[in-house]
Amino acid sequence: MSSLTPPRSRLPPLTCPPPPVLSSAALFERAQRVIPGGVNSPVRSFRAVGGEPVYMVSGNGSRLVTVEGRELIDYCCSWGALFFGHARAEIVEAVAKAARNGTSFGANTAAEVEFAEQLTRLVPGLEMVRLVNSGTEAVMTAVRLARGFTGRPKILKFAGCYHGHADTVLVQAGSGLLTGGIAASGGVPPALASEVFVAPYNSLEAVSGLLQEHGDGLAAILVEPVAANMGVVCPTSGFLEGLRQAANRCGALLIFDEVITGFRFGPTTFGAMQGVTPDLVCLGKIIGGGLPLGAVGGRAEVMRFLAPLGPVYQAGTLSGNPLAVAAGLATLKLIEAERPYQRLEQLGERMAKGLQDAARDVGIPLICPRVGGMFTPFFLGERPSSLDEVKQADTERFATFFRGMLAEGVYLPPAQFEAGFISAAHSELDVEACIHAARTALAASKTLGSRET
Repeated sequence: MSSLTPPRSRLPPLTCPPPPVLSSAALFERAQRVIPGGVNSPVRSFRAVGGEPVYMVSGNGSRLVTVEGRELIDYCCSWGALFFGHARAEIVEAVAKAARNGTSFGANTAAEVEFAEQLTRLVPGLEMVRLVNSGTEAVMTAVRLARGFTGRPKILKFAGCYHGHADTVLVQAGSGLLTGGIAASGGVPPALASEVFVAPYNSLEAVSGLLQEHGDGLAAILVEPVAANMGVVCPTSGFLEGLRQAANRCGALLIFDEVITGFRFGPTTFGAMQGVTPDLVCLGKIIGGGLPLGAVGGRAEVMRFLAPLGPVYQAGTLSGNPLAVAAGLATLKLIEAERPYQRLEQLGERMAKGLQDAARDVGIPLICPRVGGMFTPFFLGERPSSLDEVKQADTERFATFFRGMLAEGVYLPPAQFEAGFISAAHSELDVEACIHAARTALAASKTLGSRET
């Protein structure tokens, strides 16, 4: 033994403290010192529902596990990205296999060709597609492409529809902007905002009026075919068809933002299921299987305006990333093999009815619009069809309800104006557990309300 090394018996005893027990409160306190607001996306902050955000450590199937070790039934599902729930084996294995070959190349791969071919095969009218990294990028690219193709500057969108955080579309937007009570984002130049017209969702009359005055300057009509970022608001009969006709009349492109709705209600887009074909469609969430992946596609005539073929520039170091594409391919293959849509329709119907019945039994107005397994419990007496009607919802009641559901082991999106999601991993027992928890939470909410009065 070297004279420089003390005998083992002479080494001081180990006095290392045990690893600290993590808690959401402690993590949030640390996060606020180094991350603006302590969160990397505003809707995670819990400001709309009160209390402090919960930190997760793992997920499996329909369940999340917090850092404290609590198990929650998850109806947020990474804001709709996890169509097959958490850690689906085939998706995890596909990502692991891809990672062993390299996490990024910044060059072309066979998998991205196969993925694009799958998308164009499954979505009518999707003749060509460009892969990007997020839904925001997809919409940003679609808007720029529409302007480049038409040579026009103006965009028409709808109040309460959220299309990502690109400057052009942060005008009367939904999602976190609506939840936070922000009418428009700081940092967006007024000149950019002036290029965007906003109409009430479901109002073809307003669209017609705008087109009469400004149609010759309109590059695109941009819409969520089912609004999901002011809570779930369904299109009224003829609305989407009317938008297609309006775009045709004025020479604008029709863009469907299907970042949330794509592949959610069937093995294609919602527009395809309704028989309405937009000029461009934006995809995300489900197609990435839980990894960052988006896509914009549509008519080849329009898509060829993208560089390197055309003058509209778009690029991305990680576009078509092999890990994301592997997750996306595995997801699309699972969708075609399992087609869980009928079961999700049944579970969604049971969820909406169960929540409405639970509220009615304790005398609280609640309506739960839904399509398939996508739903929002609004504390309203009637089904909303526009942002103005959505804004009448009792957000304080929702905040109390959310906290009560969380105490009962159910994790909902932490905002009234967001959609909840039932994944293919959820069971009938999961839905019944949610309804049972809602009865407890609503009863407590009713008691609290009576005490406050």
